[in-house]
Amino acid sequence: MSVILKSPITGPAAWKSSDHQHHTDWMHVLSEDVIAVLDAALAHVKARGLHFPHFTQEDFPIGAWAQALKIYSDELENGRGFLVLRGLKIERYSEEDIQILYYGIGLHMGVPVRQNPKGDLLGLVMNVGDVTKKTTRVYETNLYLPYHSDPSDVVGLLCIRKAKQGGLSSLVSVAAIYNEILQNHPEYLGLYYRTWYFSHLCEDLPSLSPIFSHHQGKLSCRYLRQYIELGHEIRKLPLSRVEIEALDLFDDIMHREDFRLSMMLEPGDLQFANNYAVLHSRNEFEDHGVHELNRKMLRLWVKMPNARTLAPEFPGRNGFPAPALVG
Repeated sequence: MSVILKSPITGPAAWKSSDHQHHTDWMHVLSEDVIAVLDAALAHVKARGLHFPHFTQEDFPIGAWAQALKIYSDELENGRGFLVLRGLKIERYSEEDIQILYYGIGLHMGVPVRQNPKGDLLGLVMNVGDVTKKTTRVYETNLYLPYHSDPSDVVGLLCIRKAKQGGLSSLVSVAAIYNEILQNHPEYLGLYYRTWYFSHLCEDLPSLSPIFSHHQGKLSCRYLRQYIELGHEIRKLPLSRVEIEALDLFDDIMHREDFRLSMMLEPGDLQFANNYAVLHSRNEFEDHGVHELNRKMLRLWVKMPNARTLAPEFPGRNGFPAPALVG
């Protein structure tokens, strides 16, 4: 059962932007040797006549680099909660090659999970949606994408092409937000531990989850304000004035400049973030106006073998169930 944490969180998870102004030890440049290993693993999959996503971890052998991925996974769960792998030579690969490489890395980190009812294991993050339709998700547009967490242990984002302008990725530490609320606005703290109705948690109807949960020594967070508001609207349970105040406070803190770390992902960059420890966002962007040149990212959701144990009232979410077979 979750308990309300009444002492500040210390350690690498409780970071602010100033902690990373003068160093980038969260960025790991892929060496030529690692790229050669990945190329060999890609060739191994193709030589066996296999295609994405119909291959296993064993079909994508990466040798000793698997140990590095375990270290990265530990950083995601027990460290600052995010990292970037830089240097994948994305321009050398076909679209299918990219899918195999990305999915193969995911298989060595954990279990890639499905991102929609169709069962997609790699999500296309691109300005292809109609902003006039309520069913269009924000990641399918070029609009500002608010800070949020995804329904998986870890989210990965692979940059294939940048926008003409904008599209800056931004991260915020959940622990830093918590510490600020605890220190300066403790009167709201209990509200974040109560359950709220969230829409878009891989279920047909909004279901209950707290925003904060502290269990077995770790703080976890689930947040996207629009999905909370939509969840309560669908359930016909309007938010109270004090609940709105609590959400306003949360939003105010996470948008402060000294809390966020912003980065421009370059083609070939792979960003990974722990969805319980870090909230992620992206600012609006302008595309080139040509589909083949426009901003393009691929998203990966991973169920991690080293993921924290979650409290019963903070149910884990690791993607959508596999689509039912027809016929």
